[in-house]
Amino acid sequence: MLIGQLARRTGTSERLLRYYERVGLLASRRLANGYRDYDDAAEQTVRQIRALLAAGLPTTLIRQVLPCGRADGSLRPCPGVLDKLRTQLAHLDRRAEELAQARLTLRRAIDVTERTA
Repeated sequence: MLIGQLARRTGTSERLLRYYERVGLLASRRLANGYRDYDDAAEQTVRQIRALLAAGLPTTLIRQVLPCGRADGSLRPCPGVLDKLRTQLAHLDRRAEELAQARLTLRRAIDVTERTA
């Protein structure tokens, strides 16, 4: 399938698809006219990339995780990947705590300001 078809099927811009290819997340072959041609599995790959990005994974880690993907979107155990995912989860947990603290500080500042206004 051509890049425009893949873009429509996945709701992803052609520009993003070219980026995914440039960073090694997605593969295509070139037709004689230079057009990119993606196999049918590319649609699922793009959906997995989008889900992993939404989960906060950087593209460098996604490149390592993608070969562990299954057709149903789950992951099979791959050496070293589970540890990296746990590390990423710990990072997100720390970030969530920082955001919760920032939210609490802001809420308190708003409450104090509203009471004195």
